[in-house]
Amino acid sequence: MMQLIHQHGGDLDAIERKYGVSKNEIKDFSGNINPLGFPKTAEKALAENLSIISTYPDKKYTSLRQAIAKYTGADAAHIVVGNGSTELISTFIQTVHAKKSIIIGPSYSEYEREVTLCGGAFSYFPLKEEDNFLIDLAALLEALTPDIGMLVICNPNNPTGSAFTALQLETVLQHTKKIGASVMIDETYIEFSDNLNEICAVPLVKKFNNLFVVRGTSKFFAAPGIRLGYGISSSQGFLERLKTNQDPWSVNSLAAFAGEKMFSDTDFHTTTQQLISKERKKAVDELATWKNVKVFPSSANFILLKLLTDKITAAELFEHLIQKKMLIRDASSFTFLDERFLRFCILSPEDNAALLTELKLWVE
Repeated sequence: MMQLIHQHGGDLDAIERKYGVSKNEIKDFSGNINPLGFPKTAEKALAENLSIISTYPDKKYTSLRQAIAKYTGADAAHIVVGNGSTELISTFIQTVHAKKSIIIGPSYSEYEREVTLCGGAFSYFPLKEEDNFLIDLAALLEALTPDIGMLVICNPNNPTGSAFTALQLETVLQHTKKIGASVMIDETYIEFSDNLNEICAVPLVKKFNNLFVVRGTSKFFAAPGIRLGYGISSSQGFLERLKTNQDPWSVNSLAAFAGEKMFSDTDFHTTTQQLISKERKKAVDELATWKNVKVFPSSANFILLKLLTDKITAAELFEHLIQKKMLIRDASSFTFLDERFLRFCILSPEDNAALLTELKLWVE
């Protein structure tokens, strides 16, 4: 079964083939995608402007970068766009080309894959269960020795949902600046947070030119198909090297146009945040009353659970739930986690209630 649960959630096509369940009928709690779907304003605008596929995008993406600047509060001159956050993560790691890196874990496997492809060595700095996967800042600073060339942080972290505060990040950046290390902070899930202003690294970009903040549109804007990501750095030298390593026009005309519409849809932003906040709290409060699970606090749109019973594993729960057309993430493939851990994301109130009902039947 493990081959069906890849690093981006469930492979719906493979699951459909194996289990005979139509992928269109599956409630996907594994992909961490906004249950509201793609913003209707952007969808309508795209439908009315399909003729732009006949034109090249602006090579400098000026309007798109200005829309991102307004959305994030960053300086437009500090913004670079790419073919999804994955391209920017890859290009950043290639550009830095550190001999030794530290990755905060457990986390997204793409980081270690890219470091390895570049011929670099890496080690994981563990977030510990006994600390609710919150960072031990003193221990991290001690681990960041002068031979470390790069630090990678996912904030909020996937799969734990835990987050660094901006004050902690500033301390880390001061230290990495001294030792000459670059820092990449992946904020893929930050827009789902209740405390975005307390954990966001974007305001630190102007102060630290060794920082690269990366975000995508796949999760919050439910737009994995348009492949649009963006990064923020105040190092013009680094941004130029990054652009040199990128393919030209890596963001297509439709994605650039859609991005401008998505980033300006404030009603969509507010509605999403309110829905996720309410449903996340409801789920966490319910799970906290169960005797056979431990639920971890989350600043993202997903929740990590640990099974406290030996009568069932996360893999077995996966099997039971897929028969109910519900897809969760068996989190045992993440570094430092095992067969007792599972992750699910927030969908609609009705879907969330149905999942919790099924989970309780098997776990409690």
